Amino acid sequence: MFPKPHAALVPNTFAFEELPLVKPTGFREYDARWLFPQDINLMGVQALGLGIGTLVHEMGVRPDIVTGHDFRAYSSSIKLALIAGMQAAGLRVKDVGLALSPMAYFGQFALDCPCVAMVTASHNDNGWTGVKMGANRPMTFGPEEMGRLKKIVLGGTYRYRDGGAYEFVEGFSQVYLADLKARAKPISRKLKVVAACGNGTAGAFAPQLLEALGVEVIPLDVDPDYTFPRYNPNPEDMAMLHAIAARVKETGADVGLGFDGDGDRCGVVDDEGAEIFADKIGVMLARDLGKLHPGATFVVDVKSTGLYHTDPELQALAIRTDYWKTGHSYIKRRVNELGALAGFEKSGHFFFNEPIGRGYDDGLLTAIAVIEMLDRNPERSMADLYRALPKTWGSPTMSPHCADEVKYGVVEAVTARFRAMLDAGETLAGARITDLVTVNGVRVATEDGTWGLVRASSNKPELVVVIESPISEDRLHAMFAAVDGVLRENDGVGAYNQTL
Repeated sequence: MFPKPHAALVPNTFAFEELPLVKPTGFREYDARWLFPQDINLMGVQALGLGIGTLVHEMGVRPDIVTGHDFRAYSSSIKLALIAGMQAAGLRVKDVGLALSPMAYFGQFALDCPCVAMVTASHNDNGWTGVKMGANRPMTFGPEEMGRLKKIVLGGTYRYRDGGAYEFVEGFSQVYLADLKARAKPISRKLKVVAACGNGTAGAFAPQLLEALGVEVIPLDVDPDYTFPRYNPNPEDMAMLHAIAARVKETGADVGLGFDGDGDRCGVVDDEGAEIFADKIGVMLARDLGKLHPGATFVVDVKSTGLYHTDPELQALAIRTDYWKTGHSYIKRRVNELGALAGFEKSGHFFFNEPIGRGYDDGLLTAIAVIEMLDRNPERSMADLYRALPKTWGSPTMSPHCADEVKYGVVEAVTARFRAMLDAGETLAGARITDLVTVNGVRVATEDGTWGLVRASSNKPELVVVIESPISEDRLHAMFAAVDGVLRENDGVGAYNQTL
């Protein structure tokens, strides 16, 4: 029997080569992330593959699974170790090779596989690896499945089964790109588009698709380099957005599009170089799509702007918006449950349901939606569409370091503190607290509409802080100072990755 994993092993020892290493904190709410090799070794990845196969059979799902890997120095070897474990557990594996996560999700439909296991660390720093998994297309695992998988793997209770198989699917990327092209409407407007890929996986796919749409493509950091020399491929990272903005202004492009490390997210910069956070892009798309689908429902995450409820144009179109938990699996499921037209996350995960998409997040499909929006508004620039939104002042997503073992406790303490302030009638940043939303962390709002969010990151040892004010930049800064002050009452909260 394959050995039971260990929570810690010393590298460069015989034990490290003879035993599986799987650090328990790598099992997140809806996917898995580890530092390689210090938190998981290749035998640990095999154990994970055995666990996935065991869980799929336990769930009674047909054991056909798509897998692929992102562009990192070690991703291919991790995928092969994962495949070894999945085959041993009786899964029939179809390997699509180097891939974006949405390409693997598309494979579930095109290759008739109920299951997916995509090897990717998404936008995480170099050194991270992980797996995004699902067994009920287009959804991916949530806390219940991840909790069960963790129990199987760490307990070593996986089961060998006969029937495992392997097939490499040659040329699948062209099938994926052709499907996206077929979903796009003909573009009549002449557009110049910056395509930024952060030297990650999207560089192999995004420029091809955009050229096929008939737009002029200005490549930015599309050459592969898994050291990510300029910035992480993360469209929430201001360094990436600044680089896109500079190239847009330098070239006179109509729009800048930035794709994350596994291509399931898209960030946008307008033609004047303004870096538009993805929640505002969602409002713009909801306005545009709402004209084609009046009365449509959209799902957005709790990090997103309050404009979804207050924008007069959305109200006139009878658009319904549901605020839900942050996380690609949560929003994907909620979109499916409500039959929503689309779901938007501030991180840049956009989920388009039929007739636009199949319900999963795809940064390239998001790029198509943005380009089609511009095409439907030939007299207006991206900056014009942005200026048409009611003005709010918002922060980027800001993440202070906080260890996985303590971050949820910090959020509980912060939530309790805000609730006590609300009950006592206290003010926050000089304004009365009027509402707490605790569906995912805590979103505290004051009487003038200014709000702040604190939640635990689902995939890194960090907290997540977002602030917005419809009043002024001063109110934005005041709320940030007040929220940060409450955060700092707790031990273990470190420095931010970026701030106002």
